[in-house]
Amino acid sequence: MIWNTMMGTSILSIPWGIKQAGFTSGIILILLMGILTLYCCYRVVKSRKMIPLIDTSNWEFPDVCKYYFGSFGQWSSLLFSMVSLVGAMVVYWVLMSNFLFNTGKFIYNFVHDINVTDIVPGTNGSNKVICPSAASSHPPQNRSVMFSSGNDTGFELFEEWWNKSQTVPFYLIAVLLPLLNLKSPSFFAKFNVLGTVSVVYLVFLVTVKAAHLGIHLEYNWFTENDFFVPEFRILFPQLTGVLTLAFFIHNCVITLLQNNRNQENNVRDLSIAYFLVGLTYLYVGVIIFASFPSPPLSKECIEQNFLDNFPSDDIMSFVARIFLLFQMMTVYPLLGYLARVQLLRQFFGSAYPSIFHVLVLNVAIVGAGVAMARFYPNIGGIIRYSGATCGLAFVFVYPSLIYVISLHRAGQLTWPALIIHIFIILLGLANLIAQFLL
Repeated sequence: MIWNTMMGTSILSIPWGIKQAGFTSGIILILLMGILTLYCCYRVVKSRKMIPLIDTSNWEFPDVCKYYFGSFGQWSSLLFSMVSLVGAMVVYWVLMSNFLFNTGKFIYNFVHDINVTDIVPGTNGSNKVICPSAASSHPPQNRSVMFSSGNDTGFELFEEWWNKSQTVPFYLIAVLLPLLNLKSPSFFAKFNVLGTVSVVYLVFLVTVKAAHLGIHLEYNWFTENDFFVPEFRILFPQLTGVLTLAFFIHNCVITLLQNNRNQENNVRDLSIAYFLVGLTYLYVGVIIFASFPSPPLSKECIEQNFLDNFPSDDIMSFVARIFLLFQMMTVYPLLGYLARVQLLRQFFGSAYPSIFHVLVLNVAIVGAGVAMARFYPNIGGIIRYSGATCGLAFVFVYPSLIYVISLHRAGQLTWPALIIHIFIILLGLANLIAQFLL
């Protein structure tokens, strides 16, 4: 359950993050961030039990923050929780626009028997890999050439009305905005298994692609050439920002573990979940990076969503996009429901005070998603900014501060414990600042 909940859209950006950090340093960072975030998550799980003389069995982590920090802890935890939820919903909207665009393009070309080749550099053969970023400094739109016979006017009209950033993000509104306004989206929770199916299929896709493409690696610690990146790059904080969200489950881990039959196994189960998540990230990131065909393409061509490196007519990528599109369209209303419950219940005492309140909130959230899909459709950037922001509070600061304060009140605080947890807080702060500098 924890593995399925934690494993989200960040997996699509892990290969890009490894490229930004360098192959060797990327692997090391995934391992270190996994261990660090696991420890901080462990501190969250144990935080309730360190409060004496009070029954905390029904408390969530924001309740613990309120106990230690008063109203500031309550409202700040709400703020950062909203950042994580809305950030995830924005990423979902960008990705759904991407997947819907490529799916529609594939179906249109197949139905009308149109053979279309994207005007972007790429490899030849049946397992084609493309480099959209080399064609333009902006994400690829509908740049393509039609080779077979057909209705040229109809094709041009389709490309005008089926545009990745200018039209498709708006089409999603008609489907998703009404779903967000439902009082209870419990129906969509039944499709939770789709998350597991999608990740398993992505692992299968990555394995098959790597088997056909082979391994393309060259080790240079600090020097860069036309096709390969150094093993260590100064841009490595971009990967740590992505990983902060990739390993983020701290705001709901207590709720998830409450359903565990054997509560004494919570730490063991949490550790196993983090191990499996880290292993999945490592496998997908390393295999995509290592098998990316360099030469003829540069490793710099690895996209923030690695599925963008496969053309829209690639069958396996088409199936992956279909899986992910349907999964995200079922998870999106659940995320909206969580955001509504947390925000409206705090301000109005009810998760559904009126249709007007709910509609205003949902229009604002959807508007943020549409704006990002229209003007900044870079999921790696969105993930690392939102991950570093909410991670500063829930991953680094609150768990460490609460642990230090509880030790101090019990008279058990030692200098090593104080120094270690101050260092963790400083790491979180440096992680956030670095996202805006690099």
